[in-house]
Amino acid sequence: MGVSETEVLKSEVNGSIATLTMNRPDKRNAMCEELLDALDAFFSNPPKDVRVVILTGIAGHYCSGLDLSEHVHRTPEENLYHSRHWHGVMEKIQFGGLVVVSAMFGAVIGGGLEIAASTHVRIAEPSTIFQLPEGRRGIFVGGGATAKVSRIIGADRMTEMMLTGRKYSSEEGQALGLTHYAVGQGESMELAQTLAGKISRNAPLANYFMVQAISKISDMSTSDGLFTESLAASLSQTTPDAEEGLKAFLEKRAPKFR
Repeated sequence: MGVSETEVLKSEVNGSIATLTMNRPDKRNAMCEELLDALDAFFSNPPKDVRVVILTGIAGHYCSGLDLSEHVHRTPEENLYHSRHWHGVMEKIQFGGLVVVSAMFGAVIGGGLEIAASTHVRIAEPSTIFQLPEGRRGIFVGGGATAKVSRIIGADRMTEMMLTGRKYSSEEGQALGLTHYAVGQGESMELAQTLAGKISRNAPLANYFMVQAISKISDMSTSDGLFTESLAASLSQTTPDAEEGLKAFLEKRAPKFR
């Protein structure tokens, strides 16, 4: 087990699972430039043996969004580059090769929701609040919500969510797909660890295709998507792990992948 800390992001590695904790309790873990850069650094060069990441917050909140105290001092040009940098970090979280599980509670607001929507498995406690309040503050989302959150809940519902500042609870979020699991208070990390362990024992290439191909295929035409699916299937089904998976099934035992 290894533990490393920066002022804004705690990192703990236990075997194939890393836990990242956003650590700005006085700001409800609002996303400052330093925290965004720390996430960028981790997902750009993760520890060698890590396969799954649990992303969470501290002091009762996941992430309350962009730190507006930094935002107001940027020029239009700086805001453009900042938004594009944010997009780049979210792409690394979603498509960098690791499976990312969000353990959520409290504020999952604005940029916090954009981060969560970039992760692959989302767990929410009863205290969780999902919100996109940018429209009520005279600004527009810039961290990928139009491409990621709207894909989950639909453009029409996201429009209404932004126009009104509507808040969704954990259970409402589960119905909409903002979270996959609605659990009791204090239970998100336990389930995250259980699911992360299960995911980490999957065949690595199968995990890779699941987080890479499915989302990309949904952007393709049906014929292009089906062709891409066939390529992914042919590659995954001819690996030593596929052979082990079939053998384990026939022998009625759990597979042991690489």
